[in-house]
Amino acid sequence: MEEQLTSISYLKEYYGKILSGTKDLQTNACCTADSLPIYIQEIIDNIDDEIIQRFYGCGSPIPTALDGCIILDLGCGTGRDVYIASKLVGPNGFVVGVDMTDEQLDLARRHIQSQMIRFNYAKSNVEFKMGYIEDLKSIGIKDNSVDIVISNCVINLSPNKKDVFSEIFRVLKPGGELYFSDIFSGRRIPEKLKNDPILYGECLSGALYIEDFRRLLRLAGCLDYRVVSNKRLTIDNPELKNKIDMIDFYSMTIRAFKLPNLEDICEDYGQTAVYLGTMPELPHRFALDDHHIFTTGKPVLVCGNTASMLQETRFSKHFNVTGNRKTHYGPFDCNPLIPKSNANTANSSGACC
Repeated sequence: MEEQLTSISYLKEYYGKILSGTKDLQTNACCTADSLPIYIQEIIDNIDDEIIQRFYGCGSPIPTALDGCIILDLGCGTGRDVYIASKLVGPNGFVVGVDMTDEQLDLARRHIQSQMIRFNYAKSNVEFKMGYIEDLKSIGIKDNSVDIVISNCVINLSPNKKDVFSEIFRVLKPGGELYFSDIFSGRRIPEKLKNDPILYGECLSGALYIEDFRRLLRLAGCLDYRVVSNKRLTIDNPELKNKIDMIDFYSMTIRAFKLPNLEDICEDYGQTAVYLGTMPELPHRFALDDHHIFTTGKPVLVCGNTASMLQETRFSKHFNVTGNRKTHYGPFDCNPLIPKSNANTANSSGACC
């Protein structure tokens, strides 16, 4: 417990006082950005510069079909992703950002009024709360109250990741989604490196071994997760590289759903799914993950888990799923189309691999 309190205190100092912007980071782990869709980049262009300059993240954890949703951003920092989501959920949706760093939250709150004016909203649809992502109950986040939980390169910093995932699946509504970007490793981090303050603050020594992540999700009741994107990191700082270069790190964006009937491997029930092309930002195709790409109007064979993800979530109105689970045809061949040259990268899927 004492070590956890020490690490939390250090992180508050690191992100609240030591770092004044992304230029102060010593590696690219906390600022590796995926290429952003045009509609998200247009929103970012309409966000106050001070918010962007103090942004630390390793991906773009903003899913689609958000209109009217309630979203929770874990480790929101200065609020960049909160404000992106604010625009996408619209005036009938709501976004809550949680962070433990006073300086970051002060900056985020300072821009609420100006951002609502920029978005042409009559009233604010965002709120920022001071708290810890391991204990959302203490800041009033109720059971089954959130449509989507997002997070951008923050869960790796938590000293108690088991509690984080437990809290996430407590607050998600049935059919709700966890969609987050973070740093993962291809092996467990040695204890001596976990205690290195710079490696920890730079999002490396707290990285989750991908198989331990799978096990934590299972403990939280989720048997299948999907990888949306996966990019191996490079460490350009010679001193830090010398310390930790024996470990392979990956910036990954992952989604998982709170669904009761997911199985731990993909099973074949003869089901098909057709994307209707009705998400405004995605008229031609929708990517559930890195190997389930649905072209508008084209029927696709899907496993039982994928059918549930499309039929029992907010995506249901955008898909026509046929078939049910009455007849089982054995395991479903759900392998991603990964080039052989990438065969040694981190495991890039959950059950549906």
